[in-house]
Amino acid sequence: MSLNKSMHPRNRYKDKPPDFAYLASKYPDFEQHVHTNLAGRAMLNFKEPEAVRALTCTLLKEDFGLTIDIPLERLIPTVPLRLNYIHWVEDLIGGQGEPRRGIDIGTGASCIYPLLGASMNGWHYLATEVDDICFDYATRNVEQNNLSDLIKVVKVPQKTLLMDALKEESAIVYDFCMCNPPFFANQLEAKGVNSRNSRRPPPSSVNTGGVTEIMAEGGELEFVKRIIHDSLQLKTRLRWYSCMLGKKCSLAPLKEELRKQGVPKVTHTEFCQGRTMRWALAWSFYDDVTVPSPPSKKRKLEKSRKPLTFMLLQPTVKELQSQASSIGCPSNPRPVETITAWLEKTLSDLKVLYKRVPCGRKEQSLFLTVVENTWIHGRQRRRDQGRHLRELPRAPPSGTSTTPSSVTAQHHSSTHISDRPGSVPQSGTNRANSQGASGQEVQSQEEETSCVPVKNSGTEEDEVQHFLFKCLVNVKAEEQDVAVEIHWVEGQNKDLMNQLCTYLKNTLFRVVAKPLGT
Repeated sequence: MSLNKSMHPRNRYKDKPPDFAYLASKYPDFEQHVHTNLAGRAMLNFKEPEAVRALTCTLLKEDFGLTIDIPLERLIPTVPLRLNYIHWVEDLIGGQGEPRRGIDIGTGASCIYPLLGASMNGWHYLATEVDDICFDYATRNVEQNNLSDLIKVVKVPQKTLLMDALKEESAIVYDFCMCNPPFFANQLEAKGVNSRNSRRPPPSSVNTGGVTEIMAEGGELEFVKRIIHDSLQLKTRLRWYSCMLGKKCSLAPLKEELRKQGVPKVTHTEFCQGRTMRWALAWSFYDDVTVPSPPSKKRKLEKSRKPLTFMLLQPTVKELQSQASSIGCPSNPRPVETITAWLEKTLSDLKVLYKRVPCGRKEQSLFLTVVENTWIHGRQRRRDQGRHLRELPRAPPSGTSTTPSSVTAQHHSSTHISDRPGSVPQSGTNRANSQGASGQEVQSQEEETSCVPVKNSGTEEDEVQHFLFKCLVNVKAEEQDVAVEIHWVEGQNKDLMNQLCTYLKNTLFRVVAKPLGT
């Protein structure tokens, strides 16, 4: 019963499907249709009419105290589906236990809607039927359950829906009507030819029912239109008119028909049970009725993405703790505080905006706003810095001297090269001599320049408004280890967050592999 979570909230089978094994142990007539599969589960063959009938009769007896008989050649109702409809009618008329009057158009041999409504809520029913066999069975089912004072089964002509049935009841105002219209227009449609999407799996249950129960001229669409036209004459004789539909495609044209006819109150719903879907339509001419909201359009919920996670094992954490003083951490910091401090240093180097946010006792959380991808060329930047260090001026070899004239020549040479359009100095030596600075000063200037944030146009607030992505970093203790989780919040590209996660992890491991100052 894969759609049980979408059943009506009050449906007793929503969270507790029927226990076939228990029912088989209690009811011998049901036991003969139950078999055990290889996994040891009690199963029922829903392709067998006898098994479906046994289940319906058993559930009505076990859960509602109702005893019924149904011929195999007539429609065998399923109890969870009928319960969904009953509960929706309760929502329409605003009451479960209050005495109400309803009409069941085409009650069928089981007379299941009146029996459920009367036994559960004490409702009074006028149950109509055109088929002789169905009428006889429905009458007996009402009598053997001692509900004749609440349910009146009447035989009506073939073409009658509401008008003729209410001729003798002119003084009564009914609260609602219910109807399971014949779904199909002909035999081919009833067998699924040209009416069922080829990609859908075949029905899981057998289709029983007499001709008058499953087929009508024009199918359910024309059948319900006839009820609509009857309602336009009866109007306030019923507070709510309702029908259950077997095809979703019937819903839109029927709602359009009601709109054209100026019906003021219209609503609909959907019934889900097992692999079966049904839809229901209701309308009213009363201004004071409360209209239940139709089900919201189902949207595919975005799959919850697992956070990006990496683990820092105890040896790594201890090494980072031993070096924590180099980044301004207090002595003997806790593991979580140590890792958070290293992350903050790395984020500052990357010019990533961050702030601490409240979190649990044994964790730290940072909210990141990434404005620019500053980590993608980090390796190239480190390589360039290394090359600059190798190219710094060195002391001249012993026995040679640097004369003022040679310095002047170098200076002119550097100036001449740098003055060429599109050219750049070829070595750090030229830049050092042209500025008259020592190599040590050049290195200091390089480091200072690399730490200066690149100013974009606009204020910091403008930059935050134009961000690449935002994420939440959680640092938490896992026994002796520390876990770092990065949760996506919003932004343009989640791949950038993956890159940042990799960069942070590699930076921490690089500190351990090559401690600062070495």
